[in-house]
Parts: sequence; structure tokens; C-alpha cells
Amino acid sequence: MPNPLENKHIMLGVTGSIAAYKAAELASRLTQQGALVSTLLTEAAMEFVTPLTFQSVSGQKAYTEADLWGGEGHVVHVQIGHSTDLLIIAPASANTIAKLAAGIADNLLTVTALAADCPLIIAPAMDAGMYSHPATQRNIEILIERGAQFIGPAEGHLASGLVGPGRMEEPMKIAALARWLLSRSGPLAGKKIIITAGGTREALDPVRFLSNYSSGKQGYALAQAALDLGCEVVLISAPTALESPHGCQMAQVESARDMQEAVMAHLEGADALVMAAAVADFRPASQEQEKIKKDQAPGTLKMEATDDILKSVAKYKKDHDLDLKIIGFAAESQHLKENATKKLREKSMDMIVANDISDPQAGFAVDTNKVLLMYSDGSQEQLPLMHKSLVAEKIIQHLASWLTEGGK
Repeated sequence: MPNPLENKHIMLGVTGSIAAYKAAELASRLTQQGALVSTLLTEAAMEFVTPLTFQSVSGQKAYTEADLWGGEGHVVHVQIGHSTDLLIIAPASANTIAKLAAGIADNLLTVTALAADCPLIIAPAMDAGMYSHPATQRNIEILIERGAQFIGPAEGHLASGLVGPGRMEEPMKIAALARWLLSRSGPLAGKKIIITAGGTREALDPVRFLSNYSSGKQGYALAQAALDLGCEVVLISAPTALESPHGCQMAQVESARDMQEAVMAHLEGADALVMAAAVADFRPASQEQEKIKKDQAPGTLKMEATDDILKSVAKYKKDHDLDLKIIGFAAESQHLKENATKKLREKSMDMIVANDISDPQAGFAVDTNKVLLMYSDGSQEQLPLMHKSLVAEKIIQHLASWLTEGGK
């Protein structure tokens, strides 16, 4: 399942800003993700960076103002504009933003922007005072009204020595926005999928909690794979150090109870639920309001069962006659097939993803996984050890077949 950037033609416009050096990293990152990245530098941009830099990292042509009056004459901007899947202007100076808003086309970049019929991403970079100026803010409003996607600027130390909003957003985040934008017409466009991730926390007192080793990596990979196919994704996540995929509707939770409430709240209109989170089976029967002192630690800890989220969802699905596909996970240390089969049956799932956490390459926190896909009709599919992103793609592919082709 290729990502949405694969073989997409992206034109990267670079304007005159000290942040132009970041554009080279953006071109490199997009290229590494499979995009075909050409660059268009304004004359001011070439005071900071050179066309050779971009040609070196992307392997594609870097256009300059001279190309507007070159052998192809005045039609070069039309050819560029009509052959491009996405136009990104990063960094975008206040001057270029003003020209775009007014429809001024006095250089190759602005005339290309007028000729282009593809999505437009703009990443501003300028002094804080220039960004906050009413004229700049109005120009941004105009471009947003026309459908342009703005990202940033970030706050921080600026070239002027001031601190404030004006730094070009980081290339990683711009590339993530590009990936999301180019996925919106995917085969699962219009479908809503709820995905849970991470390990829940059950409080003992104000500073301590019981949890597990889940990193959330598999759940976040599933969210990215679903986004890549055009889904609307609600990612319900327990605490994790991971950056959420761009485009997710995030719901941050702590405990198993929090996660259950969030799942039930988002079920309306959902086409599928993928329960990848490691939800606590037990919690302390009571939570102390003050920190437990070392010399007052209880000799035993009384526990109680948490509510079973998937059983609650199965009941809700039946009571409301929902056409909802349900995928669960079974992380087991013994009797993998037997335990997973029991969960699959008792919780009315369409698929369960079973993995043996005793395998050091497929347990918690690592980047790889080795899973057994088990279906409600009794069929199974063993996946070899692979990166969690590839496991996610396999699972979402199965889900896509159900939602688009009526698969099993």
C-alpha cells in the first residue's frame, strides 16, 4: 500500500528568507517518501540558497526566474502548474503572500501559482511584527478563503533577534500535511474509523499509577495507514511519547474508564473500530487522595475489574443495529491461539490481531511485530516479522476490503 506521496509531482516554491535552508530539508524528506519534487526559487531566495542544492537532494529540476524567459517562453508556468499535484511555498515571505492574495503575477513563482489547479500549502516565515501586521493577516485570511492550507509559523527566536511567531514550521510537519492533503481522495474517503492506542493508567494516588509497557506504536501506525487511504480517523490515545499523525481527531485519555467513555462517545457515524490499545483489566479498588507515604504502604492492594470496552461496543452495536466492523488485539504470553479465539468469539469481533509478547522482537516498545490475523469465519493469516507500519497497512487493507467491497 503506497503512501499518498508516492510518485506525486510536488512543486516547492522557495522565497527570500533565512529559513530557505529548511526548504532543502523539506525537499529531501518529501523525496525520501517517494514524491517527485521540483523546486522554484525566486531571485531573493537565491541570495540564501542555490538551485544546485535542491537538484542534489531531489534529483529534479530547480527552476529559476531565468526559466520564465527561456526556450519555452511564457508557457513554462502553465506547464508547471498543470503537471503539479501539490504546490508548497516554504518559506513564504510576507511579500509573496501579499502578491498571491492580490493576484499579482510578476515572477515565475506567482504566475505559476495563478496557473496551478492543485492544492496549495503555504508555510510563512518572517519577522513577528510583519506576521502580526493587519495587512499580512488579511492577506492570509483571503488565501484561506480561497482554499490555501497554511501551516505555522512557529514561535521562537527570529533572525531579527526578536521572539515571537515567525519561524517557518519544521519540514517534518509540512511533509505530514502534504501527505494528508494528497490522501483525501483515497479509497476510504468519507469513512470514519476509531483507533485506540497506548497503555492506560490506573491511579493509586496523586503521583502513582499502574500501567503496562505499551508504547502506542502499533496504534499510531494504524492511524497513519487509515489516514493514507482517505479515512476520517479518531485516535483515542492513552499517554505516549509519540507524535500524532497529521489529520487525526485526537482524544487524549488516561484510564480504562476514560477510554471507554471516549470510544462510546465517538461511535455515532463510525464505520469501524480498531482496539489496539493495551487497556488495563484491573484497577485499584480505591484511589488515595493524598500521596501514600513509604511507611504507610499497604501490605496488599485490593483490585477490581475494569469495564470491558469491546463487550460494551458489541452490545451497543447490537442494540442500535450498527454496521460497524470491529478489530481487536490480543497480546498474550502463552496459549496464543486459544486465548485469542476466546476473545474473538466472546467480544463479537470481525478480526483479532494476536501477538506473542514473549518474543523480544514482537513485544512492547519495539518497532517490529509478528502477528496472527484471526477472522470471525475461522480463517487465519500468519504475518512474518515486519515493521509495525507494514503490519498496520496489512490490517487496514483488510478493513478497506470490508468497507468498499463487502469482504469477509
